[in-house]
Amino acid sequence: MRVMGIILADRSFERAHHAFVLAAGALALGRDVVLFAGGLSVEALRQDWSALEGVALDTRFQERGIAGFETLRSAVFELGGEVLACEAGMKAAGLTVEDLCAGTRICGVTSFLERTADAQILSL
Repeated sequence: MRVMGIILADRSFERAHHAFVLAAGALALGRDVVLFAGGLSVEALRQDWSALEGVALDTRFQERGIAGFETLRSAVFELGGEVLACEAGMKAAGLTVEDLCAGTRICGVTSFLERTADAQILSL
């Protein structure tokens, strides 16, 4: 089965939530997933992800029976998703490796492109 590459490109809560929905779903079906947070979307990989734009939606989603952000993000890590944070994005956001979820790897876009050379790639 082909690898699914997911590129997260901004710090929108909605896009990040959907990226983790797709990643968790693909992993649950047995696909390999590589999620790359580029630019300021690295905020989605922070332990404290409150800097995402529109985080108040998380409460509304959960009240309506939709999996919360932390539940989805944890599932991606637990199911073996490969989660990459853009090195340049980390610098732009002023983050360090200590700010990120355990298991996140910092790398450049070339590492993502090498890892997903023959993959289906989705950009959010």
